[in-house]
Amino acid sequence: MREWTDNFTRIFEKYMFAIIPGTLLIGFLLSDQLIDYAGWIPYLFAYVTFVMGIGCGRRHVQGVLRRPLPVIITLLVTHLVAPLFAYELGQLMFGPDSPYTIGLVLFTAIPLGVSSVLWVSMSSGNVALALAMVIVDSAISPFVVPGLIELFFGTGVHFDTLGMIRDLMLIIVLPTMLGMIVYEVSGGRFKPWSAPVTLPLSKLCFIGVVLLNAAAIAPQLHELKGDLLVVVPSVLIIVALCYGLGYVCSGILRAKGLELPATLAYASGMRNISVGMVIAMSYFTPQAAVPVVLGIMLQQPMATLQYSIFVRVAAYRSKQRLKEANYIKGD
Repeated sequence: MREWTDNFTRIFEKYMFAIIPGTLLIGFLLSDQLIDYAGWIPYLFAYVTFVMGIGCGRRHVQGVLRRPLPVIITLLVTHLVAPLFAYELGQLMFGPDSPYTIGLVLFTAIPLGVSSVLWVSMSSGNVALALAMVIVDSAISPFVVPGLIELFFGTGVHFDTLGMIRDLMLIIVLPTMLGMIVYEVSGGRFKPWSAPVTLPLSKLCFIGVVLLNAAAIAPQLHELKGDLLVVVPSVLIIVALCYGLGYVCSGILRAKGLELPATLAYASGMRNISVGMVIAMSYFTPQAAVPVVLGIMLQQPMATLQYSIFVRVAAYRSKQRLKEANYIKGD
C-alpha cells in the first residue's frame, strides 16, 4: 500500500504541470454534468488544508519565530508589492473598475500555495520554512484578502466582507489548526502513519476542487473569448512577477547558495488558487475569476521552467567547484 502511495505521489508531482491544465479542460467540457456538484468545493478544499496541517506543528512555527525575517519580507513583498503592480497593470490594460483588474489583484492577495512545498522539496530548498510560510499566510488570509480588496477598490466593489472572512476561516484556518493539533497530539506520527490514505486522497480532492471550479465558471467563458487575448498576457506577467519577487527577497536577505532563493521563489510564485477560485466565484463576477483560473494554468508550467533553471544552475556551480578543486590540487 505504501509503495503504491509513493508511486502515485511521485507521478502526480512529476506531471502536475500537465494534470492541472488537463483537469481544467475536462471541467470546462463536462460543465453540464459537474456543475451541480460545485457545492462540494469548500469541503474538498478543507480536507486538503487539513492534510497540509498534519505535517506542521509547534516546532515549525517556533522555527519561523526564531528567524522571522524571511517570512516577513516575503509576505510583505508578495502581498503589497505584487498587488500594487497588479492593480497598476490592470488599471492600464482594463481600467480601475474592471473585474479583470479585481481578478489580478485577487490573484496576488490569496495565500501562498501548499503545492509550493512540493517544488521546494524537489529543488533542495528549505521545506520547513516553506511549509511554515504557507501556514502563517493561511492563518492571516481572512484579514489580508478582504483587506487588500478594500484597500485598492474601496466602495467601488461591493462584497460581503464578513462572509469572506467566515469562509476563509472555515476552509483554511480551522482545518489547518485541527491538522496542527493532530500533529502535536500524535507527536508527528499521524502523517506518516496515515499517508497511504490521506496523501493520495488529498491530491484527488485538490483535483476535484480544480475540476468543479472549472465546471462552475465554464458557462461564462464563451462570452469572454474576445478578452482572453489581452487577459492571458497580463496574467502571465503577474505570475512571472510573483516568482521574480522571490529572488528579490533572497537578494535582500543576501542569501548564499540556492536553498533560500529556491524556497522564496516558489513560495512567492505559487498561490493557493483553489482559495482564489472559491472566493472569486462566491463574491465576485465570473470575469474576476478568469485571471485566477488562468493562474492555475500558468503557475505550474512556470514552476517547471524554474525547476529546470535551478537544476542547470546547480550543475554549473558543481562543475565550477570541481574545476576549482582540481586547480588547487594541480598547484
